[in-house]
Amino acid sequence: MNSKIQKSILAGIIGTAIMTVVMMVAPMMGIPKMSPPEMLSGMLGMPVFVGWVMHFMIGIMFAFAYTYLCIFKHKISNVWLKGAVFGIIAFVFAQIMMAIMGAMMPMPKMEGSMMLTMIGSLMGHIIFGMAVAKTVGNTYCADNSCATK
Repeated sequence: MNSKIQKSILAGIIGTAIMTVVMMVAPMMGIPKMSPPEMLSGMLGMPVFVGWVMHFMIGIMFAFAYTYLCIFKHKISNVWLKGAVFGIIAFVFAQIMMAIMGAMMPMPKMEGSMMLTMIGSLMGHIIFGMAVAKTVGNTYCADNSCATK
């Protein structure tokens, strides 16, 4: 299997795991409880296990997007900043997708302050992006498919 594919899968798993841990400890910091797997399974009427599988698959798909879309190859040199920017992009995309899914399916009731929930979600996605960027490293775009110079 291709090294880029392996690193992308590993980055998605690591990034999602770290983001999930952050979301699990967030209530200890005053941020409302957030559980993407429970939200996904609740919207689809499926067992929580299915929500967990979907949560990790979405994380892997975001990692593939980071690896193969090449949007940061020459624009940002710092890997942590690349990851933070990618996390913000992932957060915005996730919010758009949740709004679309919410229009099609019933959404579970949100707990606590919406502003704190958004801050916690943004924080989780930034941490996810940083973990993905650090794990993928410079293996993305190694084939000159998006070379600019």
